[in-house]
Amino acid sequence: MRLLPRDERFFDLFTSVATLNVSAAEHLHELFKSEGDRRAFLAESVKRLEHEADAVTHEVITRLDRSFITPLDREDIHMLASRLDDIIDRIDGTARRTQIFRPGVAPQGIHLITDVIVRSTKQILEAVRILDGGKAPVVIAACVQVKKLEEEGDFVYHEWLGRLFDEERDPVTLIKWKEIYDTLEKTLDQAEDVANVLESIAIKHS
Repeated sequence: MRLLPRDERFFDLFTSVATLNVSAAEHLHELFKSEGDRRAFLAESVKRLEHEADAVTHEVITRLDRSFITPLDREDIHMLASRLDDIIDRIDGTARRTQIFRPGVAPQGIHLITDVIVRSTKQILEAVRILDGGKAPVVIAACVQVKKLEEEGDFVYHEWLGRLFDEERDPVTLIKWKEIYDTLEKTLDQAEDVANVLESIAIKHS
C-alpha cells in the first residue's frame, strides 16, 4: 500500500481530450460537405469542443502542480497534454478559416485529408485509452498507424495541392484553399507528434 496516493485521474483526462479531438475531427470532415448555416454551425461546434479541451488541459496542469506522486513522469504528462490540445487547436483553426475565407465548395482533396485526420484521431484515442494498462505493444502499434496515416495525408496534400495550382484560375480562391490545405497538413503533423510522445511513454513504462 502506498503511503502517498498516486493520482491516476490523468489517464481519464487524456482520454477526455483525445475523445474531443475525434469529435472535432468528425465535425470538420462534415463541415466541408456542408454549406451556409450548417457550415457555420459546425464551425461553432468545433469551437465549443476546443474550449472544452482547453478546460481539461488546464485541469491536467493544475493536477500536475498539486500531485506529489504521478503515474508518469511530469514532463511526459505535460508534453502529452499539450500535444493533444495542439491537435484540436489546429482543427479549430481550420474551421475558423472557413468562416473567415468563405471559400465555397471544397475540392475532393479536402474531403480526403480530413478523413485521414479523423482516422488519426481515432488511433490516438485507442492508444490513450490503454496507456495505463501495461499494453505497450498495442499502444505502439496504434502510434505506428498514426505515422502511416501522416504519410498518407502528406501524399494527399501534395497531390491535391498540385491539382489546385493546375486547375484553379482565380488567385484569391487558390490562396484560400492553399491556406486551408496547409493547416490540415499541420494538423496531421500534430497527430504524429502525439504518436511520438505516446510511443516514448509506452516504451519507458513497458
